[in-house]
Amino acid sequence: MSDLVFDLPDGTTVPVTVTRLLNAGYAGREQEEVAAHVAELAELGIPAPAVTPAMYPVAPYLAAQADSVPVQHGRTSGEAEWALVVAGPAPEDLLLTVACDHTDRELEVHGVAWSKNAGLDVLGRGAWRLVDVEDHLDELHLRAWVANEDGAEQLIQDAKLAALLAPRYWLDELAELLVPGTVLLSGTVAMLPGVDQFADRWRVELADASTGSTLELAYRVERMPEPIG
Repeated sequence: MSDLVFDLPDGTTVPVTVTRLLNAGYAGREQEEVAAHVAELAELGIPAPAVTPAMYPVAPYLAAQADSVPVQHGRTSGEAEWALVVAGPAPEDLLLTVACDHTDRELEVHGVAWSKNAGLDVLGRGAWRLVDVEDHLDELHLRAWVANEDGAEQLIQDAKLAALLAPRYWLDELAELLVPGTVLLSGTVAMLPGVDQFADRWRVELADASTGSTLELAYRVERMPEPIG
């Protein structure tokens, strides 16, 4: 389990003990484009899912509001996403926040579920109530930047939430799983070509132009010492 606290725009804080963590995959709203992406990944040796969209259970302790992510090697990278946090049983207890699924790309060729369980799911400290943004959810803007210690930030992901299946899709499809304590990550959007994803720092934001409000997270990627033995 993991204990998180979310700050809401009205000044209240909502504590959540994460007991179930789910990572959606291949969750683009245009599933024809998803199928083409699956074929591209297969050429790189990444196994295709049995169905799309896919869903991967992740160890709950990997949900973190962290400023650093420990990794074992240099081929790991983030994925900008939204996260649905089920803080209680009522509709107003459904929270939306920004997230970054830090994934082991070496393990991904052996199994996507394995790669998702090899790194943290970093979540923002701020959140919105889903009921407050659901009527304009598709217009929310998801962006991610990467940087190395000796360089400036580069934009690596940039899309509206209309590109992804909406939280309501998962609430309908997985109603029995979305009990209080559940956190569900949305799956990600395409990375921009020519940007090195294996970076030292990641920053992700989810912006609501209608209110001027932004949710943000940022973290360093920290290489662990080499194993002995």
